[in-house]
Amino acid sequence: MESQELLQERYLRHLMLEDVGQEGQSKLAQSKVLVIGAGGLGSPVCLYLSAAGIGNIGIVDCDVVDISNLQRQVIHFTSDIGKSKISSASIKMRSINPNITVDTYFEKFTKNNASTIVQKYDFVVDATDNFTSKFLINDICVTANKPFSHAGVLKYRGQTMTVLPHKTACFRCVFENPPAKELDSIFTAGLFGVVPGIIGCLQASEVIKYILGLGELLTDTLLTIDIKTMNFRKVNVKKDAECSVCSQIST
Repeated sequence: MESQELLQERYLRHLMLEDVGQEGQSKLAQSKVLVIGAGGLGSPVCLYLSAAGIGNIGIVDCDVVDISNLQRQVIHFTSDIGKSKISSASIKMRSINPNITVDTYFEKFTKNNASTIVQKYDFVVDATDNFTSKFLINDICVTANKPFSHAGVLKYRGQTMTVLPHKTACFRCVFENPPAKELDSIFTAGLFGVVPGIIGCLQASEVIKYILGLGELLTDTLLTIDIKTMNFRKVNVKKDAECSVCSQIST
C-alpha cells in the first residue's frame, strides 16, 4: 500500500472533482466489483476499475490467451500467449495500481458456483460473449439483489444497459429467453476491435458512477452503438410485470 501522500497524488484528478473528492475516492477503495470475462469487454473494464482505485476486483474466466485475442483484448500482450487470462489480467491490474486486491477465479461461471462467487461483491459486470452466461448472470444477480452491467458486441455494433434488481428492467425484461439456436457470434461473424473497448469503458463508467451515486445510470435504457455510422442510440425499456425472473422475486 502506498503512503497517504502518494495516494493523494495518484488520485489527484479525482480528488479535484466536486462530485468525487476524498469521500468518493474512499467509497471506491472500499468497494468490491466482480468482472465476469477477461476478454474484449473485460479488458478495459479491469484496466479502468484498477486505475480508479476500486479496492477489490474479482475476475472470472476459464480461458487462456490466444494470439487471435490480441486484436481487441488489450489487457493481454503477445508475451502472455498460453497464460490464463485471469493471471495475465491480474498482473497488469496490480502493475497499474498496487493498492488494489484482485481475486481470480480460473473456472467457468455456472449455476453451480455463480451464487457463491457473486455474493461477496457489490456490483457485477457481464463481460461475457455468449447468451447462456448472460442470462445466468441476470438471473443470479436479480436473485441475489446485485446490481450489474450488461453488454454485448458483434461486428461493428455494441450494446449495454445497467440493471438495479427490483427497481429497473432486467435483461429478461428486454430479451425474454436465450435464442432457440445459436446466432452469429464473434467467432463466426467477426468483431471490429475497438467496439468492445468503447463498450467496456462505458461499463466501467457505470460501475464508478453507481458506487459514487453520480449522474444518471443506463437503467431502463439500452444504449446501442454502430461504429460504422457513429450512431449512439438510447432505447427506453420497461420493467416487465410478468418477467419470469424479476417479477417472481419479492422485494
